Amino acid sequence: MSDALPVSAFIIARDEADRIGRAIDSVIGLFDEVIVVDSGSSDGTPAVAEAHGARVIYNDWQGYGPQKRFAEDQCRNRWLFNLDADEAVTPVLAKEIHALFETGRIADADCWQVSIDDVYAHETGPAPWAYGYIQIRLYDREKGRFSESPVHDTVRPVAGARLGRLRQVMEHRSLRSIGFQVDKMNRYSAMQVADLAERGRKLPRWRILTEFPISFLKAYFGRRYALYGWWGVIISMNYAYSRFLRVAKGYELEIGESR
Repeated sequence: MSDALPVSAFIIARDEADRIGRAIDSVIGLFDEVIVVDSGSSDGTPAVAEAHGARVIYNDWQGYGPQKRFAEDQCRNRWLFNLDADEAVTPVLAKEIHALFETGRIADADCWQVSIDDVYAHETGPAPWAYGYIQIRLYDREKGRFSESPVHDTVRPVAGARLGRLRQVMEHRSLRSIGFQVDKMNRYSAMQVADLAERGRKLPRWRILTEFPISFLKAYFGRRYALYGWWGVIISMNYAYSRFLRVAKGYELEIGESR
């Protein structure tokens, strides 16, 4: 690849000094602008981001959607690419994106989806069976932008926007450690419950009994975690517990309000 593409990549971050460098390095030569929006790191994340070539901007944390919308507004290019601090564009994906612009096929769609595949600490890259979730990450800012939800950070295409799918994948290294994951589950489940309450939604009580076993089976078999051996059992249990926490905290809020 030669010239950087007219695309603005943006990352929102807080206390990601140990892994944001990999994310920036994966796009710094591919796109002509890389922006990091920091919300108050205490571990030197802004300095690391700048050292890797990103432009760093501070913005108070208002939730995932609002923070990403703020980042979108800081970008100078029409085409945007979003990645998180625990993600990275693979070399083959970088070549695919470059080819889209080089051949003009980027105009075949307004918003491009990509599979973001899990990579664990003991792996160098995604396993062939790795679970991946499909998200719009490369998009024309006039045809879509992130939702305003503080919990669900998803690009919402405008009516009539054309969707494309990239063949290659992004890497997702979300799990620093089990302890880190437990803390994240606790924080995120609280945010989910607050979001449900704000929208006037309540989860049915019968899910207190069913949420854990169904979620475990979904992860172990549906997400193919069984192929990871004992590690697959652990991450399936953790996934199921994260889903159960949301239901339990919702019920806790419900009975608290009824006093």
